[in-house]
Amino acid sequence: MRVLLIGSGGREHALAWKMAASPLLTKLYAVPGNPGIGREAELVRLDIADHTAVARFCRENEIDLVVVGPEGPLVAGIADDLRAEGIRVFGPSKAAARLEGSKGFTKDLCAKYGVPTAAYGRFGDLASARAYVEKTGAPIVIKADGLAAGKGVTVAMTLDEARTALDACFDGSFGQAGAEVVVEEFLVGEEASFFCLCDGTTALPFGTAQDHKRLSDGDTGPNTGGMGAYSPAPVMTPEMIDRTMREIVEPTMRGMAETGAPFSGVLFAGLMITDKGPKLIEYNTRFGDPECQVLMMRLKDDLLVLLNAAADGQLAHTSVRWRDDAALTVVMAARGYPGAPEKGSVIRGVEAAAGEGVEIFHAGTAINGGALVANGGRVLNITATGRTVGEAQKKAYAALDRIDWPQGFCRRDIGWLALAREQSK
Repeated sequence: MRVLLIGSGGREHALAWKMAASPLLTKLYAVPGNPGIGREAELVRLDIADHTAVARFCRENEIDLVVVGPEGPLVAGIADDLRAEGIRVFGPSKAAARLEGSKGFTKDLCAKYGVPTAAYGRFGDLASARAYVEKTGAPIVIKADGLAAGKGVTVAMTLDEARTALDACFDGSFGQAGAEVVVEEFLVGEEASFFCLCDGTTALPFGTAQDHKRLSDGDTGPNTGGMGAYSPAPVMTPEMIDRTMREIVEPTMRGMAETGAPFSGVLFAGLMITDKGPKLIEYNTRFGDPECQVLMMRLKDDLLVLLNAAADGQLAHTSVRWRDDAALTVVMAARGYPGAPEKGSVIRGVEAAAGEGVEIFHAGTAINGGALVANGGRVLNITATGRTVGEAQKKAYAALDRIDWPQGFCRRDIGWLALAREQSK
């Protein structure tokens, strides 16, 4: 197979690494990619937003499958435009990608199809949103309706924080994404990430993980795109997975089909496991980042076989096998993240840090004058496997400490909840 991978982050490096191991793969291209992805694929200079140019490249290079990593191109309709040219794609249509592209759309779908989620209101102006917040009180959750690179959500513990978050949305801090706002009930419980591969009809469970959204140790500081993750998530027991499929995923798949937008690709349910069971926090329509990194480390099967089955509507005849090991990833970020990260600092020792059961996935990196440099906010994902989360954590941090990058930082407590469970046994 000849495959084109779209994206440039840690998620895409993990996908490239896993696809490169497939005996089905003849040639892997990536656009735009990064230096880590460049070890697995031929990097291509293309404007992802120019769908005609991407389609032309696919025809000229006889691409058998396009794998779309990030949400932006999906929400922009790249899957539709490529399929219209007869090109096979792993990823949802523009209409189906609304599950991530519009939080309000998703909340309304949940209300219609009985999917358990937080109580909410949708608002297109500051005055109405403020009135709802004042009436409801804090803690409360403020979400920009559209895509905001993981930064449009505020868990406001006080009314002042809620007011500030609303102001940020409506004053243009998140661009068009904040033109409408969803205000939600604050849910209490344990968060988990649950993934399914989907082909429009069938949803195949595809692993669990737990992300760490807050910037600093102890789950403090602002929300980020994710500072680390581990898999599997102990809170997602077989019973909880079964309930999530019955109560959340299956009604969503049915609802999307009935609205004329059957869902194909990755359905990523961000969950809150409450004392009443699973509740949906949000949907993403692609692999999580950094959750994808730990899932790829644990996946026993050939990823390309699974992606082909999803693209061809054959998931009803497909199963997934996982390694027994746990996996854990720690994000190294550039100083200034999640605000204005400092770019250009030199990173040394990355190759030497990798080893048995340890992979270093590149996220925001570039080559400058022959040196590896930081080129984004989240820069490296140090990912390790182990018999337990604790063992994986030790290996990941030992590898991280071999990397020479004074301008980088990380959380030192990734996996803390799972470790507490392991130590209490």
